[in-house]
Order: sequence, then structure tokens, then C-alpha cells
Amino acid sequence: MAWLLVVVAGMLETGFAVGLKLSHGFTRLWPTVAFCAFALGSFGLLTLSLRKLDVGPAYAVWTGIGAAGTTIYGMVFLGDLVSTLKIVSISLVIIGVIGLQLSGSAH
Repeated sequence: MAWLLVVVAGMLETGFAVGLKLSHGFTRLWPTVAFCAFALGSFGLLTLSLRKLDVGPAYAVWTGIGAAGTTIYGMVFLGDLVSTLKIVSISLVIIGVIGLQLSGSAH
């Protein structure tokens, strides 16, 4: 259950990164509200998961999911550059996240 919280928190991290981009420096209300909601949810779920998980693997999985998700979202919806190297790199991040989830130990 704790790993599920980390995965959801990582997806919410994607949401707060995209909200931050769309807020244009906190000058647009609804993207700023979305940023705040996603950030609070992401940090809250990560905090709950850390009651059961080691901090290193949990944090790495959280940031890996957020980074990969944000990059993919940017390429698909925001017109970010798509390149072979970027896709290979995202794949490596995802493989690393899976490896860390498999190696993480619950207390």
C-alpha cells in the first residue's frame, strides 16, 4: 500500500509541475490553484508512505515518476521537443523506478 501512495504522489508531482508551468509565474489563478492542490496532495501522500518505506528508494521513485511524467506530458500536450535520446532517457528512468520499487523494503 505504501508503494501505491508513492506512485500516486509521483503522478501528482507531474500535475504540480505542469500547473507551475501553466501558472506563468503564479499570474494565472486556476493553474496556480491546481499547482497548490497537486503539490499538497503529492507531498502529503509521500509523507504518509515514508511511515513504512525507506526514504531513499521512495524519494527516488517519487521524483522519477514525476520527472518522467512531466517530460511525457510536455512532449504530448505542450509541444516540447521529442527526440530519440529523450525517449531512451525516460525509458531508463522508468526502468530505474521499477528497479527501486522492487528493491525497496517495508519496515
